[in-house]
Formats: sequence, C-alpha cells, structure tokens
Amino acid sequence: MSMMKLGVLFAGAACAMLIATPAVAGSLAEQFASCASKFASATKSASVMLECTAADGKLSDCKVLEAPTPAAGFDKAAMCVAEALPVGSRTGSIKVPIKFEPAK
Repeated sequence: MSMMKLGVLFAGAACAMLIATPAVAGSLAEQFASCASKFASATKSASVMLECTAADGKLSDCKVLEAPTPAAGFDKAAMCVAEALPVGSRTGSIKVPIKFEPAK
C-alpha cells in the first residue's frame, strides 16, 4: 500500500462538505492509496479536477478537466479514487478536486 496522504476537497456549484464515518474514511483512504500506487508516483504531488455526475450516493461518468501530464498517471489515479467517493444526497453534475501528496 502506498504512503500517499489523502487530500480530497469536494465542491460543486456551491461548496459541499464531505462527511464520512470512520469506516468510510478508512475505506476511502485505502482506495486512495491503492489507486495512487497503481497509477501514479508516490513521491510526487499533483492536483486533478474531475467533473462527474452524482446520483444515488455515488459518482459516475467522470471526466478529467485538469491534470498534470497524462504520463504521470494522476488522471487515472483520480478516476480510480472517484469510484469510492461517497457524495451523500448530492445529485447532478459536480466538480471534484483531488489532491495527491507524498507522505512526509
């Protein structure tokens, strides 16, 4: 498992807050580390902006709006992380900024 730190900001048309139970937070951190180690460098930081459709507590139809060079893999890592992000009752199109940071 990668030692990447989890830094997820969640925003939509207005600001939205992501509130997760400890079990969900642990699961999300595991998904984040797994995706980062699978697709990107654990020694670099990067920010990726996704646009996704939120429905039924999940994200779907995500596309990358902004990311570092595709060769770095952070775009794929962010898409992987999006599969596990809970969105609560949010619906419709939302922007999802995801930040990867190496462990200190």
